[in-house]
Amino acid sequence: MGSKNKLKRFEENKTFQNVIQPTREEIQEGFELKGKWNEHFGNDNPIVLELGCGKGEYTVGLAKRNPNKNFIGIDIKGARFWRGAKTAMEENLQNVAFLRTQIELTDRLFSKNEVSEIWITFPDPQIKYKRTKHRMTNLSFLEKYRKILMPNGTIHLKTDSEFMHGYTLGLLHGLGYEIIYANHDVYKNEGSPKEVLEIQTFYENQYLEKGKPITYIQFRLN
Repeated sequence: MGSKNKLKRFEENKTFQNVIQPTREEIQEGFELKGKWNEHFGNDNPIVLELGCGKGEYTVGLAKRNPNKNFIGIDIKGARFWRGAKTAMEENLQNVAFLRTQIELTDRLFSKNEVSEIWITFPDPQIKYKRTKHRMTNLSFLEKYRKILMPNGTIHLKTDSEFMHGYTLGLLHGLGYEIIYANHDVYKNEGSPKEVLEIQTFYENQYLEKGKPITYIQFRLN
């Protein structure tokens, strides 16, 4: 993407009512929407996050299928989620928002028990050992998620990375967390939720064209 297109999208994001872009200072001093996200949406519906939302395909796709839930796509790259934000505005989806920030700050952006579900879709698996701290299902990240999730809140991990799938399963088993469902090839094995099969991201389509299996885990941090 050219620099001109990025700048154009950054400027357009500023005009979207569904895009929130707090500064790091605002987050550190006390983010104004923390604990008040239902006020932002104007209802008491459950709040669902997509972390590392990319172009926002899952955020928008889930919002269309679940009008009685509120969805927030989170990513630091605003030029990417511009597409999802624009689509949501064009289709008048009132249950969608996009938050430009770093994933590791989520526990400063949401209060205890404020989130009902978290989706992690096609994250960078960070395979090298020295990159372990950046894996979005490592122990540090799971603790951040546990702080904001409701007691029976669920996490969904959908990835093309067999490494990420195996790493996460092993960690969950070791910690004694509840694995609700796991599948190492969702399009060949039956039983996966419809929203796992029916919503496909830009990158997922590329992986499927290459014949890569898509994996999925649903779990709780109880």
